[in-house]
Amino acid sequence: MRSIAVENEERLYLRYAYNDLVKNKGINAALVVTLVLSAFLMATGSMVLERLAGSISRLSEQGKPPDLLQMHKGEYDPAALTRFAADHESEIDAWLVEEMLGYDSASLSWSRPGTGETGDLAASRIDNLFVTQNTEFDFLVDRTGAVVEPAAGEVYVPVLYQKQYGLTTGDVLTIRTASGPHQLEVRGEVKDAQMGASLSPSSRFLIHPEDFEALGRAGGATPEIIVEYRLAAGGDANAMQTAYEGAGGLPTNGQVVTGPQLRIISMIGDGLVAFALVFVSLVLIAIALLNLRFVIRGTLEDEVHEIGAMKAIGIPDREISRLYLTKYSILAVVGCVVGGLLAIIAANLLTQGIQTNYAQAPVGVWTFLVPLIALAAVYLIVVGICRGVLRGVRRIEVVNALVHGSTLDEKQAARRARQRARWVRRTGLASSSGAGVNRRLALLDLRAEGRAWVLLPVVFGLTAVLITLPANMVSTFEDPRFVTYMGVPERDLRADVQFQEDVDGVKDRLVAAMADDDRLTDVRSYAYVDYTADSEDGPARLRVEVGNRPDDEGIRFSQGGLPRDGQIALSVLNADKYGVGVGDELTIHDGDKPITVQVSGIYQDITSGGQTAKMSGEVTEGAAAYTVFADLAGDLADGGADPGGIADEYDEQFPTAGVKPTQEYVRETMAVLTDSMRGAAWVALVFGLGVVVLITSLFLKLRLARDRSTMGVLSAIGFAAQELVGQVRTKTLLAVAAGTAAGVVFAATAGQSLASAALTAVQLGITDLTFIPNPWLVYVLYPLLLLGAGYFGVAVLTSGVRRADKSEWIRR
Repeated sequence: MRSIAVENEERLYLRYAYNDLVKNKGINAALVVTLVLSAFLMATGSMVLERLAGSISRLSEQGKPPDLLQMHKGEYDPAALTRFAADHESEIDAWLVEEMLGYDSASLSWSRPGTGETGDLAASRIDNLFVTQNTEFDFLVDRTGAVVEPAAGEVYVPVLYQKQYGLTTGDVLTIRTASGPHQLEVRGEVKDAQMGASLSPSSRFLIHPEDFEALGRAGGATPEIIVEYRLAAGGDANAMQTAYEGAGGLPTNGQVVTGPQLRIISMIGDGLVAFALVFVSLVLIAIALLNLRFVIRGTLEDEVHEIGAMKAIGIPDREISRLYLTKYSILAVVGCVVGGLLAIIAANLLTQGIQTNYAQAPVGVWTFLVPLIALAAVYLIVVGICRGVLRGVRRIEVVNALVHGSTLDEKQAARRARQRARWVRRTGLASSSGAGVNRRLALLDLRAEGRAWVLLPVVFGLTAVLITLPANMVSTFEDPRFVTYMGVPERDLRADVQFQEDVDGVKDRLVAAMADDDRLTDVRSYAYVDYTADSEDGPARLRVEVGNRPDDEGIRFSQGGLPRDGQIALSVLNADKYGVGVGDELTIHDGDKPITVQVSGIYQDITSGGQTAKMSGEVTEGAAAYTVFADLAGDLADGGADPGGIADEYDEQFPTAGVKPTQEYVRETMAVLTDSMRGAAWVALVFGLGVVVLITSLFLKLRLARDRSTMGVLSAIGFAAQELVGQVRTKTLLAVAAGTAAGVVFAATAGQSLASAALTAVQLGITDLTFIPNPWLVYVLYPLLLLGAGYFGVAVLTSGVRRADKSEWIRR
């Protein structure tokens, strides 16, 4: 008998839920769409992140990348590397030195014998490194994960170039050498666990040892090496880096990267859109919860007589709440199921590029658990907020519900009556006429029903934050002033003389040529000198940029300022690494000679892994590298001189100096991050506008249904239908404008803190980002789009008011 009673009770709940769903199709459909979008984005973002992590992990298993690598150009002592490995035998599982030949992109061209098509790689700014296959670890693999072994005369190109230029099997790659062209047949593409990330500045071509020797003899290439270490289980890559840099006598003329940094670079470049989807989903969930709260409270007010009757005949509050909760649980389930199914399709599309760049992610338990956990979180959050709102059923008094049709008790009703009386006394309609009366009535209703109307400004405020934050970050990354976040002054031209044998000679000739060029002014060179300093893990290399700096160099400092004699300025990450702040002293070592310097300032920098330093002085020779800056002469700059053309002239004259406009240097460095963020901004904009139209329509549908009696009275005393519509539109646009303005202000202020926290978490070297917004976009276009979306929603919902029978409203 008990099971039959329970079954009948469940049928009752389901029947009520079904009847309500059928009765309020529009409202419930809008709620379902919002829940579907929330679940869809949350599941999609989580699935993409899981697939990305799985793809990177699988490629790491196949390619076995190093836990620590040190790139180097120039001479080195192999015996010193052997001694270092012997001294750390218990920590190092395996190590190798990979030889490479670097070519400028302009030296590489391709042809397709079958069609006669030709092209070159000159547009690429990536370092092109030709290597042979390793034998112990750090393998280059094909699509199946197999270690590739090219034959003589064959080359396997990076996946990046295969995608960018459409290189296919059978194409001919021509390398321009000092002795003439060297041709290789393209046999396929390779995936690179070390340099395959979209943010990587280098890429590797795989060739046979015979071709490698032939290219080495032909000349025209820049020889490089990578010293690579695979650590024993539990090894600390950062500690090993510190030990390597503190050993002395080891090759250090190049970038050093740890395994964790490789994974972060991969996740940032390809995972940013996934993070954006999760962020959009969280905002949509907040919007969905606000709507649910509004709808449930409205339902309780509309059905207060029925609730009073149920309480009067003895139905427990818990059962009444469960009656309503059944419907919202069904909506949440439908939203999660539909959103999850759509997410499977979207995630497959979004992960195709990831699987091409990395590897086919394995299907495991987490492949299913991650999206299920995401969907379950959405469901539990929705049901939890529903339960919280439905607790209001307990506070409904039977007499007030049946007699007065109110969900409020006597004290709450009296307090609301006094508030409305005060608002009415403050509003004088006698002095208003025509449109003024309608505006006053709209404002009076907004003040009297402020708690009901607060939904719209909150939703539009959240949406404004959602769409302006990514846009502000894109405009900041693309702005010329962003160069100051890279530890670089705002100059017109930049040249990097590094990673070559005759560094001093190339620098001297370049500076002399620039100084004699009437088109250029204020030519300054900065030397990079290697010191060591004591960190928590022991002595570590500290590369310092030394030069005579003008007072108006323009580098943005988070704390302090430019260094003077006896001072040093540190990047944020280096200040954390050495545990010092402005005014503290730091002892650095020039060989065996200790030098005590005072920290003058701390600045943000994303170059060189974010670990840089600056000192005042002059170094004329013996530096590891140099950077040369110059400005265009004033009269030519005003006349529109092209820094790109001048840079090309010097780049041709000094091909190893890497001369380019400073802004081009910034664009190249930030290109992948900016492109990913731009994609995230488009996702946020499209979903944001769609949601606000949906929510505005849902809100007004419920609001108009509840205000019909009031509107009927106004119609009866002489207000025209057009005036009633105008009042609704005025209230809606005021609420939308207030929310949009608040959201834009929040995004421009507190949004900077959110963005800074995110960048700090990924350790890019930026901890305090100041937005450089596009004012026409975020302060004009986006607010107009939001206002337009709000107006569209209210126009659609109020279009039927003119044709409605107002007398029916009064009877209701």
